[in-house]
Amino acid sequence: MYRLIKLTEANDLRDFMNLACKCRSDVGVHTEQNQIADAKSILGMLRMPQQVPLQIVYGCYDDEDNYEEFKKDILKNYQVEVRSVAGKPAASSQQ
Repeated sequence: MYRLIKLTEANDLRDFMNLACKCRSDVGVHTEQNQIADAKSILGMLRMPQQVPLQIVYGCYDDEDNYEEFKKDILKNYQVEVRSVAGKPAASSQQ
């Protein structure tokens, strides 16, 4: 499964980047058109299209590397759509 997030305002972008910068691992975003950006890079994030869902890609998923804290903050602060690998919406958006 993967998560899609929309960053519609400049504050959303700034706050998401701040959350990403707190992570020790790499955090990136991808569009459906295969554009890729480092979520910790202001230039990378500014070149991503607005109003388009971005797939969040986290470099390491172990609890030791604060993935669970990052996921909790993302789910709390943004409208997130969880999709299965097949691209269909998953049963629960809180996974």
